[in-house]
Amino acid sequence: MKVVGLLAIGLVLTSLAALGLAQGAWQPASSAPSETAAKETAAMPASKPASPRFSASAHDITPLSKERIEALALKLSKEDADVILAKGTERPFCGNLLDNKKEGVYVCKLCGLPLFSSDSKFNSGTGWPSFFKPFDTAHVGVHVDRSHGMVREEIVCARCNGHLGHVFDDGPEPTGLRFCLNSASLTFFEKGAQLPPEIRPIPTATAYFAGGCFWGVEDRFAQLPGVIDSVSGYMGGSVDNPTYRQVCYGNTGHAETVRIVFDPSRITYAQLLERFFKFHDPTQLNRQGPDIGDQYRSAIFANDEEQLRQAQEFIAAQAKTPRFEKRKIVTVVDTAAKAGKFYEAEEYHQDYHAKNGGHCPMPEE
Repeated sequence: MKVVGLLAIGLVLTSLAALGLAQGAWQPASSAPSETAAKETAAMPASKPASPRFSASAHDITPLSKERIEALALKLSKEDADVILAKGTERPFCGNLLDNKKEGVYVCKLCGLPLFSSDSKFNSGTGWPSFFKPFDTAHVGVHVDRSHGMVREEIVCARCNGHLGHVFDDGPEPTGLRFCLNSASLTFFEKGAQLPPEIRPIPTATAYFAGGCFWGVEDRFAQLPGVIDSVSGYMGGSVDNPTYRQVCYGNTGHAETVRIVFDPSRITYAQLLERFFKFHDPTQLNRQGPDIGDQYRSAIFANDEEQLRQAQEFIAAQAKTPRFEKRKIVTVVDTAAKAGKFYEAEEYHQDYHAKNGGHCPMPEE
């Protein structure tokens, strides 16, 4: 059976680790661009096209080329450019978004990537717009800033590297973080507004697969080009909000399931089905290797009628291949609607391989 160690990972520590934050005292920064920052910007070499990258919220966060950044910078005012490109700081209590209390999203003024949401904005009393968490952690980069005789954590847009402000560890719960932003770095879109293409997420689809220990299944799917996000969880049971212990010992009927969010233009559902049958053994009933129990059953929870049709036809075709000539496929195919709600597993189950360097044994591809 799978053994889970005692892992105590708090939300604050998780945020700190994910963003690479260090503690440090804060002091006001000068609004003048630093000489070092200006030289670094001028010396940036022409960049090659980067490989496509997408965040868990399905936004394109592929780093922009130097040429693209220069083109976007033409629309900036001198004051905005001094902050975004030359790492300046606007004067406290002067930013136009400091007292904004409307619902909506704050995006990068240079490239349009969503950075912060109104639901995480709070009044820090510092004179700059403050937030306790990003819209998506992958949208905000963090760098050590040693300018002005201080050591601070600078925050930048992950897509265009535009300067946003700094982050400190004196914020409110649940993160304990304070992302201190320049209004000049942001554009606000009120809730319900029509968003330009560069702000919207890419079109995605969702699939659900259960194939034994979700640690390994999640990890394998996460590595596929076109998969935007993979999350471990529980599905197909009869208890609301089940815990891992309940699923293992409480006969809730749930299967350890992985929710896949994918880009259909880069990887199809049919291709996901093919990989799923390589990631696990679909002939093992209510188990995968040493993991025994119906929570480890092989199952596909189709998200719509088209996925249901493709899954059924795929299994029927696989049953006729030499691989399954003498071994019966026991994978259960059902609709997600009948299987019931997908419940995300506890935080320590997410990205288990990345956190711990290993997961349950899986078949060789």
